Amino acid sequence: MNIVIVGCGRVGAELAFRLYQHGNRVSVIDHSSLAFDNLNPDFRGHLVEGEALNRDVLKRAGIENADAFAAVTNSDPLNAVVAHLVRIVYNIPNVVARNYDPRWRSMYESFEIQVVSSSSWGAQRIEETLYYTEIRCVFSAGNGEIEIYEFSIPPAWEGHRFSELIPGSECQPVAITRAGTAILASEDHVLKSGDIALVSATLNGIRELRQRLARQES
Repeated sequence: MNIVIVGCGRVGAELAFRLYQHGNRVSVIDHSSLAFDNLNPDFRGHLVEGEALNRDVLKRAGIENADAFAAVTNSDPLNAVVAHLVRIVYNIPNVVARNYDPRWRSMYESFEIQVVSSSSWGAQRIEETLYYTEIRCVFSAGNGEIEIYEFSIPPAWEGHRFSELIPGSECQPVAITRAGTAILASEDHVLKSGDIALVSATLNGIRELRQRLARQES
């Protein structure tokens, strides 16, 4: 793939090198040549110094032949505008922007831009890790609005149906692993102590599930 990245800070440099390692042709744009020092010495992509909103700069980076584009600077207005520009003007099929300040999140949504909000997602994951160790997140969709969690069924829930454990519409069964074999789970599935359960849930849903597990244990 031909991929253009705007922003060569820590995130942009790490992203560029990861994409390069997987065989992609990567161009990196930054307004400061000093930013390219953040790149791994083994990176062999194309470097373009200049302002990302300058069409000549975008052209030199290969935007006209790009398959994907990422705007990952620490400026939310710049990320949103340049991502919108390349999606509309250059018809890039896959455009992703970094949301630096969560207060600017609605701006990306108004442009219908796929966004990764590292601050919001990171804070939520750290909170979960600090508070809860018995249920761990194994997959996060979007920016953490929906996540998949894994936990072991405690002895107190032996013989209960999954529907008795699931708190409501914000928490849904995904799978059960028993004796090393995984199956798709339904609400009627009868639980056994030691089963490894996977559920998809919102943050509120997983909080309610934790409360149910704690009440039953007590």
